[in-house]
Amino acid sequence: MTDYDDARTALADRLTRRERISEETAAAIEAVPRHEFVPDSRRGDAYADRPLPIGDDQTISAPHMVAIMTELLDAEAGDRVLEIGTGCGYHAAVTSEVVGPESVYSVEFGEELAERARETLGRLGYDGIDVRTGDGREGWPEHAPYDAAYFTCAVPEIPDAVVEQVRPGGTVLAPVGDWSQELVRVRVGEEGIESRERHGAVRFVSIRG
Repeated sequence: MTDYDDARTALADRLTRRERISEETAAAIEAVPRHEFVPDSRRGDAYADRPLPIGDDQTISAPHMVAIMTELLDAEAGDRVLEIGTGCGYHAAVTSEVVGPESVYSVEFGEELAERARETLGRLGYDGIDVRTGDGREGWPEHAPYDAAYFTCAVPEIPDAVVEQVRPGGTVLAPVGDWSQELVRVRVGEEGIESRERHGAVRFVSIRG
């Protein structure tokens, strides 16, 4: 094993104990080489449990937050998932370890970030993940309906367009708010949002577009 492999295993073990994540989520975190998604100058910090800058005023989320969101999304193998905010592609890769790469569709506002994410994901064998450049508030209607959707950026409120693209019974997860944000999970019903749960204060970059 390389030092990166050891660090990744240790990270998954810490998150399992501290966040009480499932074996499936821990395996997804352990499978994805986070150091490949960060700038070379930050590789030494890749398995520290904190966000890191990835350029274009964006960040890669802290591993514990990715793990918590993976748990709350409650997706299963084969579920079709929409991600808003590809960033460097790390969160999409973790999600794909749960549902399968061909089931993940991701929208990124920044063209350069989207292209870099495609390159990294393809190089690491996650080329089944579909990434497009666009305004995430509009979702990606061509591949709807989705079983679940999540945002890696904060929104003032969950956009109606994304809710409408998730099937009844599905889940949408997002950091909601401006300066004061909380992680919100909603269940989608026949007429839109059916129920809403709050899962604590968070701090994410705001959605662009």
